[in-house]
Amino acid sequence: MAKRININALEPQAYKGMMALENYLATAKLSKIQKELLKIRASQINGCAYCLNMHTTDALKYGETNQRIFLLNAWRETDLFTEEEKVILAMTEEITLIHKHGLSEETYKKATQFFDKNQIAQIIMAIVTINAWNRIAISTEMEVGE
Repeated sequence: MAKRININALEPQAYKGMMALENYLATAKLSKIQKELLKIRASQINGCAYCLNMHTTDALKYGETNQRIFLLNAWRETDLFTEEEKVILAMTEEITLIHKHGLSEETYKKATQFFDKNQIAQIIMAIVTINAWNRIAISTEMEVGE
């Protein structure tokens, strides 16, 4: 496989913009585990090996369990995830798969039961950001561990 472009090397200002989003998200009121769960779930949907490797490793470092990571793509079928986490995961799927119908009214209303408006904005921005990273990693064929 031929090596593809390195956007960070070629367009550092673009990467700087992405990193500004990451720096903003670091201040979000979401827990590290919540952030990693949504990053892993979006990366599963998008098939991004690079991001899956990074975020499962980070989640384990933050105290996430192997079992919950193993069952993340079947989160609806288990009671291992909190109601708050389930809302975040539903939002992640609906926003990542926006071509289907986007963030549904039902999911949005559930989110308002657990999160304030700022937290909902932060969740949406976290989902948008990981989707952008997935697209960068996949289109440039970033290798796991690179």
